[in-house]
Amino acid sequence: MMTSPVPPACSDAVATPVLSVTGLTTSFSRDRQWLPVVRNISFDVAARETVAIVGESGSGKSVTALSIMRLIPQQSGRIEGSVRLAGRELLTLPEQAMREVRGNEIAMIFQEPMTSLNPVLTIGTQISEALVYHRGLSRAAAEAESIRLLDHVRIPAAISRFADYPHHFSGGMRQRVMIAMALACKPKLLIADEPTTALDVTIQAQIVELLKELQQDEGMSILFITHDMGVVAEVADRTVVMYHGEAVETDRTTRIFTAPSHAYTRALLSAVPRLGSMAGRTQPMRFPIVDKVTGGSDTPVEMPDTVARTERPVLEVKHLTTRFPIRSGLFGRIAGRVHAVENVSFSLHAGETLALVGESGCGKSTTGRSILKLITPDSGSVVVDGEDVLGMGARELRALRRRMQIVFQDPFASLNPRMSVGAAIAAPLHANGLAAASEARDKVADLLVRVGLSADMARRYPHEFSGGQRQRICIARALALQPKLIIADEAVSALDVSVKAQVVNLMLELQDSMKLSYLFISHDMAVVERMSHRVAVMYLGEIVEIGPRAAVFGEPQHPYTKKLMAAVPIPDPARRTTRRGISNDEIRSPVRAPDYQPPARQYREVSPGHIVQLWDA
Repeated sequence: MMTSPVPPACSDAVATPVLSVTGLTTSFSRDRQWLPVVRNISFDVAARETVAIVGESGSGKSVTALSIMRLIPQQSGRIEGSVRLAGRELLTLPEQAMREVRGNEIAMIFQEPMTSLNPVLTIGTQISEALVYHRGLSRAAAEAESIRLLDHVRIPAAISRFADYPHHFSGGMRQRVMIAMALACKPKLLIADEPTTALDVTIQAQIVELLKELQQDEGMSILFITHDMGVVAEVADRTVVMYHGEAVETDRTTRIFTAPSHAYTRALLSAVPRLGSMAGRTQPMRFPIVDKVTGGSDTPVEMPDTVARTERPVLEVKHLTTRFPIRSGLFGRIAGRVHAVENVSFSLHAGETLALVGESGCGKSTTGRSILKLITPDSGSVVVDGEDVLGMGARELRALRRRMQIVFQDPFASLNPRMSVGAAIAAPLHANGLAAASEARDKVADLLVRVGLSADMARRYPHEFSGGQRQRICIARALALQPKLIIADEAVSALDVSVKAQVVNLMLELQDSMKLSYLFISHDMAVVERMSHRVAVMYLGEIVEIGPRAAVFGEPQHPYTKKLMAAVPIPDPARRTTRRGISNDEIRSPVRAPDYQPPARQYREVSPGHIVQLWDA
């Protein structure tokens, strides 16, 4: 892989900070009292420097950024302290002067670009708008500059895509559009608030590399907000660690990673999954959990071998195919088909975890839903515990679903906000007539304790829990019917790094005690390496490589598998001064003509159980 050095921040930058934040305190009004959520934060960002603010959800990272931009509502929020941009105090500027600063001298990009892009305006219009307002360009000049910016952020065919709407772009390309908008007025400072968290690992790597290059080209400073310590290691010169609204540690990123002084920093770093950490190990392994207050750590435990390989598989999938018709015209003529799942086959034994990995749109989630018959496949067979799922009627399928459950990515969307969590966990028991009211209460209490919560939490509602706690509740609900198979569809992708580690540990412990089988759907290769026995890599609806985890991670064969591995952020600050050769290609579209028939695929076994699809060079 070709690498090239990245010039470091200017040596004299410390003396002339672009941004200087001193004693920043932000409070919100509640019950006629001001409650501080960010307390006495101080840091500087030098010219051409990247400073990362890290911490879990609720630590005050985003509120800090919004306070710098003065986007906190004055009716409910209060900002105190000092925020200076190139020596000019921002907190006392009149609102009209502050509008001139926003988008011009300080630009900001957010985690979800669709919340920032207007869906009824073309992306060209939205970029041109800032150029006309802040730089006084004519419409023609603004359009020409917008096209240059789109090309600068590597959007292919920038001229032809100028008139496209946001929904015509993928998530990664929408984030590139947001970066182009942010760069339009050549800002001194770019605030990037979780810009890669919602993206696939390959797209995340592209955005990180793009920001590095643009920083050098434009000479701007970056305030990078994230909870991903792997990304921090790759982008940040210095790091501010936030916990409960306070900066608990501020230092050079290299020192933060090599000699963290605060217990919370050590807890964050211990929970970072590191690709390659499972080399030489055959079984999944728990994450070490460091106490956020004391810094004490438990010992990571390699899980015992629970796979019953001699028994009949819990799940057998053969030649599974699911396609979605695309209709157009007055009479709904089929104009094409989405080949979401194409000729997929695999098996899953008791006590085993098979990870299904790939980028968004590759067919992972559709495979999981097709297995449960939440989506009706076009062809193939799905056998669970010896019974044919696809040939069942509604009554038979309902009985079989007691043995197979699913945990979704977003636990808040999976829980009824009007129903207590105890009622939500008990609902499957009542629906299947498996427990009377008193028995259900006892069962719910036992399940809550089993997933690391307390029995008295049954009376609470979903909004009273954190994201990690809500995911534990969803796992408890899935366990209520004592299933043999659980499909975990991106079940930890939306969680903070330390909460993710806790939930993964919980799933491994439950697998050990209950001999559960997991189909673990994810795009996070480092987490997959930690908890899986076998791995199947999907691309455009097909499995292109499948085998034991050690074989697939140790000797990946297919180019797409290698691409996924290369994109995983490495939590090593020493690598920050090199650029990785990241491909800017997007995943190809699975849409095909109505009469398209996929070619017959050929496979070879490179080692016992390690099978790879042959590809054209």
